[in-house]
Amino acid sequence: MKTEELIELALEVGFDHAGELNMGALDFRPEVRDMCSSGRCRAYGTRWSCPPAVGDLERSRRRTEKYHRGILVQTTGQMAHDFDSEGILQAEKRHKERFATLVRQIRYGYPDCLPMGTGACTLCRKCTYPDRPCRHPEEMFTSMEGYGLLVNDVAKASGLRYDYGPGTITYSAAVLID
Repeated sequence: MKTEELIELALEVGFDHAGELNMGALDFRPEVRDMCSSGRCRAYGTRWSCPPAVGDLERSRRRTEKYHRGILVQTTGQMAHDFDSEGILQAEKRHKERFATLVRQIRYGYPDCLPMGTGACTLCRKCTYPDRPCRHPEEMFTSMEGYGLLVNDVAKASGLRYDYGPGTITYSAAVLID
């Protein structure tokens, strides 16, 4: 599939924005991982999808180096006000559902693709980490931030915005192929 066809597929799945991923923008940054370990999202050390379970930045780099192209996808949700937690959670849920659908479809042609999701995995009410293996390893996606990527920079370098204006929230994810 050509990159343009993958972008078209993403838009058909329902993403608000999609574009070619600038592979040169994959800069694995320790300061992003520091945000994880500082507890900003409270998932560090609690899930298989998050650091430290996903390995160090060198492992992130090694996992991505065999890929030569990819797409970046985004869901933008509307918020009634800056602290509209319901609007935020609805947008995140839509984004994760769309991303799971997109990855399933891409895997038909690219079974070895590398999905980079959004935020911590929320498939299970309680993650088995660290005591037992993941219940859904094929459906669990490490986030772009979990890989050490600053999503704002990746989006800009890929020709997409990160902020679509007041009253919005945007979630981003990527799929690497080839």
